[in-house]
Amino acid sequence: GVYADLSQDLPVTRYHSLAGTHPTLPEVLEVSSWIAAGPDGGKGVIMGVRHKEFLVEGVQFHPESILTAGGRTMLRNFLHMQGGTWAENERMQKQSKPQTNGTTRAANITSNGSSKGSILDRIYDRRKELVAAQKLVPDYRPEDLQADYDLDLAPELIDFPARLRQSPYKLSLMAEIKRASPSKGIISLSAHPAAQARTYAMAGASTISVLTEPDWFKGSIDGLRSVRRALEGMPNRPAVLRKEFIFDEYQILEGRLAGADTFLLIVKMLDTELLTRLYKYGQTLGMEAVVEVNTADEMKIAVELGSKVIGVNNRNLTTFDVDMETTSRLMEMVPKDTILCALSGITGPHDVEPYLKTGVGAVLVGEALMRAKDTTKFIGELLGGDTEQVQKKAPAKLLVKICGTRSAEAARTAIDTGADLIGIILVSGRKRCVSTDTALEISKAVHDTRKPTVSSSSPISTPDAASSYFSHTTIHFLQHPSRTLLVGVFQNQPLDYILQQQKLLNLDIVQLHGNEPLEWARLIAAPVIRSFKPGDAGLSTRGAHALPLLDSSGGGSGAQLDVSEVEGVLRKDEGLRVLFAGGLTPDNVSEVLGKFGKEEGARIIGVDVSSGVETDWEQDLGKIKRFVEAAKGFR
Repeated sequence: GVYADLSQDLPVTRYHSLAGTHPTLPEVLEVSSWIAAGPDGGKGVIMGVRHKEFLVEGVQFHPESILTAGGRTMLRNFLHMQGGTWAENERMQKQSKPQTNGTTRAANITSNGSSKGSILDRIYDRRKELVAAQKLVPDYRPEDLQADYDLDLAPELIDFPARLRQSPYKLSLMAEIKRASPSKGIISLSAHPAAQARTYAMAGASTISVLTEPDWFKGSIDGLRSVRRALEGMPNRPAVLRKEFIFDEYQILEGRLAGADTFLLIVKMLDTELLTRLYKYGQTLGMEAVVEVNTADEMKIAVELGSKVIGVNNRNLTTFDVDMETTSRLMEMVPKDTILCALSGITGPHDVEPYLKTGVGAVLVGEALMRAKDTTKFIGELLGGDTEQVQKKAPAKLLVKICGTRSAEAARTAIDTGADLIGIILVSGRKRCVSTDTALEISKAVHDTRKPTVSSSSPISTPDAASSYFSHTTIHFLQHPSRTLLVGVFQNQPLDYILQQQKLLNLDIVQLHGNEPLEWARLIAAPVIRSFKPGDAGLSTRGAHALPLLDSSGGGSGAQLDVSEVEGVLRKDEGLRVLFAGGLTPDNVSEVLGKFGKEEGARIIGVDVSSGVETDWEQDLGKIKRFVEAAKGFR
């Protein structure tokens, strides 16, 4: 029944108090589970009952809850029940084909045509079983997925073939997130898909392949969803490939909703009619598939299909033997405009070198990348490129923001000394708040006053690779080559008011210093700087605010941040860039910045000061000059 193959004493998430007790139980029913201790003869509250003869069983707890141990097994057991009586169920279960649970050791699951079928056959059968069960679950039914798609809830799509042609290397890299495989067993269960994806992207990968098969490859659709979210807002992000054993339109739509740009179709496991149907269905979703082949006959089918991207698997999916010459042998069959990708068996530069000479467009690498001690360095060695040149860096010069500006004179002084950002407080009731007339005067001064020296152009980046979101926003949103930018600071004010003030004062940037929703950044017609304290949720969210500002509580208080806390935040996310504020003065700014480690310090792209350039609550022009000079002198 429901509890087959489960141990005793399972923790579950129960309903309130809806269960019956033993004295009220009909004779035809029997108790199948109960709370271990309680008032009813030691058995406690009944948690499950079943009919003694007929195939009827019920529970009064939540097997679907993440807090219920063995919940998935319970649901699977329920879905596998067959017949009308327990006797029929037992007989039919014995007659059913045994299913592997996917935990067999790699050495024992390699098949060479045994009676159990090939590995591909077994994976295919298992996937059909799980997909059929999933289709019955509310929110996961085909009609539910279609409704989500019709509401345009799928993430933005990019042109997969076009992105695959872009690479900073001679060959494009399809970097795979692969925790395990039938041939090698466990590779890296501890790998975090989202973090791995960002590493691949910044090292120049054109595509990130995510295995979503759960039993043999230890992947999931949730892992793909995390990968797509990790790439959100990244300029020229890699395409995301759903690497799966696909046989149903349902899987393609599921992948599209999770953020896949492309998907895999394996010619070996699909008849031509089904292959064609799935390929064309993907195109209706805007997706171009990777069509995988291993033989000349399969290549002929892929070419006749009109595939724009064909992957040659160097691994035979029946025997799992690897032949690195497979791709080269099939190369001449590929049309000129079709991208050919070499899949499987690539472990180092010696495997890639032959493909550089034969016109292969891309290589897919999984296990070798997952095992590499330094992933970025390995990619450079593998493809013969310089990953340091590929990865984008934030500008070395420190940006300086003078906040709490209350006069056009103070603004011009800051600009003449080299400040990059001028902040004005637009929060009524705050002591540094300026009137509309004063704000307009400051705005005119900022927009009319040129910088003393014109900055050099933004660092030239590699156009064929992705770049860090915060590095991109720092370069393109937070600085101007010939003038200083005006920042309007708001705190817990209506969105309409912020939008009106942004237009009225011609604000270049909006700064939110309160509890405003993160999504407001997407509704404001200017880049947004968002204030956070170290440890606040949402600080490193991509695609919303252009840059986070780390500040002490309230801002403008003169209180300093704990350097170790800030370092901890920066250490967690290599791609994070921040403005740093809190208790900075002309006399301590160099000292405070010098306390940061080299890598963490480089992630501080600018400093923000307010009370540190004041004397008796009034802006001090001399302190403004000294602060800008000290900060610019530091970096």
